[in-house]
Amino acid sequence: MASIRELHEQLVKKERSAVEITQEALDRIQALEPKLHSFLTVTAQQALDQARAVDAKIAAGEEIGILAGIPIGIKDNMCTKGIRTTCGSKILENFVPPYESTVTQKLANAGAVTVGKTNLDEFAMGSSTENSAYQVTANPWDLSRVPGGSSGGSAAAVAAEECVVSLGSDTGGSIRQPASFCGVVGMKPTYGLVSRYGLVAYASSLDQIGPFARTVEDAAILLSAIAGYDPQDSTSLKVEIPDYTANLIPDLKGKKLKIGVIKETFGEGLDPEVEASVNQAIAQLESLGAEIHYISCPRFRYGVPSYYIIAPSEASANLARYDGVKYGLRSKDADNLLSMYTRTRSTGFGAEVKRRIMIGTYALSAGYYDAYYLKAQKVRTLIKEDFEKAFQQVDVLVCPTAPTTAFQAGEKITDPLSMYLNDLMTIPVNLAGLPGISVPCGFDSKGLPIGLQLIGKVLREDQLLQVAYAYEQSTNWHLQTAKIA
Repeated sequence: MASIRELHEQLVKKERSAVEITQEALDRIQALEPKLHSFLTVTAQQALDQARAVDAKIAAGEEIGILAGIPIGIKDNMCTKGIRTTCGSKILENFVPPYESTVTQKLANAGAVTVGKTNLDEFAMGSSTENSAYQVTANPWDLSRVPGGSSGGSAAAVAAEECVVSLGSDTGGSIRQPASFCGVVGMKPTYGLVSRYGLVAYASSLDQIGPFARTVEDAAILLSAIAGYDPQDSTSLKVEIPDYTANLIPDLKGKKLKIGVIKETFGEGLDPEVEASVNQAIAQLESLGAEIHYISCPRFRYGVPSYYIIAPSEASANLARYDGVKYGLRSKDADNLLSMYTRTRSTGFGAEVKRRIMIGTYALSAGYYDAYYLKAQKVRTLIKEDFEKAFQQVDVLVCPTAPTTAFQAGEKITDPLSMYLNDLMTIPVNLAGLPGISVPCGFDSKGLPIGLQLIGKVLREDQLLQVAYAYEQSTNWHLQTAKIA
């Protein structure tokens, strides 16, 4: 499938119609889904209606935006009016939102074509998309392996070319890690840059919506469309949104860019093939004109333990609303109100969601709040300070996106601690509210993709995308196609 810009030119020149492009995506979904399982809901009729509206505009001689007629997948934890939104959970199996999330409304206004809602770990809690209540998504490069998580459906859909781009949400690495596993570009913007209105909350101080794409330019185009202040989101930042495609140039010479390599992300626990590919990518960035420095972020390693106190604590509060009263699943065989609460939650929530609710409730309970939650917040501040010190010396930080390539389905599902360590490299970025992007930087000996993570300063997505684009254009990793495609 062509890029956004290529498809836009084809539409404007009337070489292809939006209906043809959309039908191609829908046919591909129909052909691949029996093996891939990346979509929970396919909105074929609505997609074709949206495509016809774009074609009508072109026929009438009206100008169309760059996203008009472009097939897009939406992670199924973003509310879509009139379309089922499950969060990958039985408790929301039949929930149809009465309102539209800000990001999906912006895409609709831009003329984008939504082809469906993608699979995810239940309530975005997981690193493999094996925790969905409905199906396990496969990795398009090797169907026996996981696509990463929690936005595995969105990453797999883009890698398999079922859609041109997609949206995911990132709480502790849930866009960047699956992007690494699936060999695509995945970006988590600065916290507050993209509205969370209509995103079903997991951990409110960490969640952020971002794009998946096959190229950095496509990610930049999608980010430009969804970013911006939203009065309906109290955490939304009132800042001017630049054109993120404006500074995408193929080299960094004359830019005097300083790139810092985070020393703590190398060594024990890092797959040797991942380490070798990332080191080659760092050497490539240097050859493009960047100045390489080795930087220490000593509290980086404490990201995982602090995250798994903070995120479950916020989840414990956010998921209290699923009680069988307001909306969603309600247990019918209950004798009283308390029984209805407990039965609804015990049958509606999966094992991982229950585990995180229990951890969070325990951490927030009397006598433990200071010992766990408060201490984790203090560590979060220290991690943020480490990044601030690092950014006094360099412009962009670099490290592996994940310590390994995609693992076998079922390999870690019974070992939560091993699963949690997959987000070792990505979690600190969320705790500090920084932007981060994963771009393909190689393959291991099994033919599985490896991701390079670039981390930027607050609201410097433009600079981050510039470095990512220069690296991408100097290699051919992004031109490789997943086996299933």
